[in-house]
Amino acid sequence: MEEFKRFREKMNERILGSGNLQIQRFFNLDTRAYEAGALSSKVKELLGLVASLVLRCDDCVTYHLLRCVEQKVSDEEFFEAFNVALVVGGSITIPHLRRAVKRLEEARGVRKRKRANARLTRSS
Repeated sequence: MEEFKRFREKMNERILGSGNLQIQRFFNLDTRAYEAGALSSKVKELLGLVASLVLRCDDCVTYHLLRCVEQKVSDEEFFEAFNVALVVGGSITIPHLRRAVKRLEEARGVRKRKRANARLTRSS
């Protein structure tokens, strides 16, 4: 996850550093679309996550998933959103759903905790 964040930041800097006004405007529009308005930022990030799953963009899924974690989205909320994406996108979204769940676990450190708990159980 850290590698994803570093790469994204580095490349965004390079892209925005090009000085292309249209690209800068699009990036600004994209950022501002997720600000709170009639819908909360949390809801908008969930919408972005669903759209990204349906469009099958793993980088976008990862980005919105991380933003959702920052917005304190619960597991129940994530899985309801995942279900909407599955219903809208169909079975072709299942591989992306699998990766999304794996990334969610990574973002929350679930795997590390499970391994640590397993080691504690074995050493007891």
